[in-house]
Amino acid sequence: MAARTSLSLSWEEPDGVDYAGRLWSSVRQGAEVKLAPRLIEVAVPTNPVGAVIVLHGGASRRENMMVSPTQLSVLRMIPIAKRIAHAARGELAVFRLLNSRRGWDAHHTPVRDAGWALEQVAQRLGGSTPVCLVGHSLGGRAALMAAGHPAVRSAVALAPWVLRADVPEGLEGRRILIVHGSADRIASPQRSAALAERLRHAARVGYVVVDGGKHAMLRHHDKFGALTADFVIETMLGATGNDVLARVGSDAVPVTV
Repeated sequence: MAARTSLSLSWEEPDGVDYAGRLWSSVRQGAEVKLAPRLIEVAVPTNPVGAVIVLHGGASRRENMMVSPTQLSVLRMIPIAKRIAHAARGELAVFRLLNSRRGWDAHHTPVRDAGWALEQVAQRLGGSTPVCLVGHSLGGRAALMAAGHPAVRSAVALAPWVLRADVPEGLEGRRILIVHGSADRIASPQRSAALAERLRHAARVGYVVVDGGKHAMLRHHDKFGALTADFVIETMLGATGNDVLARVGSDAVPVTV
């Protein structure tokens, strides 16, 4: 029986490369697939003062299901990552993380992939580089759960799929923003609001309700995107100017937009 070779999927290439085609071609040739996270550059200036890591969501239909760069949960975060990079005007490095596998299970969660990404950023930019995590759905959950990492200064959770018990350690001094659509039928706004209340015991947490917003953030994408980019700039660069964020502040009362 012929020996099987191992294929690592941890390479970095520009968006648009047919990862899936390469993968299945290798599988047909007998390669053993090794699932690994991938960090994709959106914008990396020469001397950034901080970094942003954008985390996607996406459930899994089976165990160890590979993340495709073309799945909707990944694609919907590309405009947000680009919007952040544009707003940062060359002062922040922006990366997108592709998880090692889809979904969330007891054996391997996206939090581990986020930790790997934080290590990669520290190696590339220096261990003292502050980071903002931005995630959607299960990526939002991962952003919150990884927010206690020493390098993390702030985190944004968009329509996060969370449990009330998702309270990590080490949140002291962190800034957190949760933005959730009122019409989300996939991730519960009530659960994320309850979690926000618990997180306020340790961190400065803002909660914004997007009236009529749904899980995919399609109809109100500009509201989700603008709040995210402005919060990143405010917490990483000290710039202000978003009236909604000013209203949210550290107040426990959610703001509806």
